[in-house]
Amino acid sequence: PFIATEPGEVARGKKNGLDYLFHLYEQCREFLVQVQNIAKEKGEKCPTKVTNQVFRFAKKAGASYINKPKMRHYVHCYALHCLDEEGSNALRRAYKERGENVGAWRQACYKPLVTIAARQGWDIDAIFNSHPRLSIWYVPTKLRQLCHAERSAAVAVATGSTAVGGGNDAGGVGHLLF
Repeated sequence: PFIATEPGEVARGKKNGLDYLFHLYEQCREFLVQVQNIAKEKGEKCPTKVTNQVFRFAKKAGASYINKPKMRHYVHCYALHCLDEEGSNALRRAYKERGENVGAWRQACYKPLVTIAARQGWDIDAIFNSHPRLSIWYVPTKLRQLCHAERSAAVAVATGSTAVGGGNDAGGVGHLLF
């Protein structure tokens, strides 16, 4: 993987930077609109999110560089870019300055999203669905799981209870109570 790039920076060699990656998400939106228009003309069911049908359409249209695994892999990074562009750009700069690769940056994109979800009642689905650029994307399972885990931990702290043993009869810290 290449080193994380700053906004406006093109990656070295044959690789494109992160701005290009985010541009691919905008292209997927355009392909979705085309698929929706074709479905309406034919009187068929109209997709509301980027589905396999949209990826197949993009490939047939010559956009073979748009592929489902890549787009699903980075969708949470795009979400951070959409919801907090300034924070996203700061994260990109920090990872570039440290010489970190895109994989490390990708993992770091989860935490700010969980923080955003915490401020909005932990409803990451509602956050995606209410945003004009994110509503067409499925919420990544890992992001949903992280939000759920953080919410559970916050509730446990707020109520003074723990899911992980800590009491005298629990057998010590780190043992799950059943």
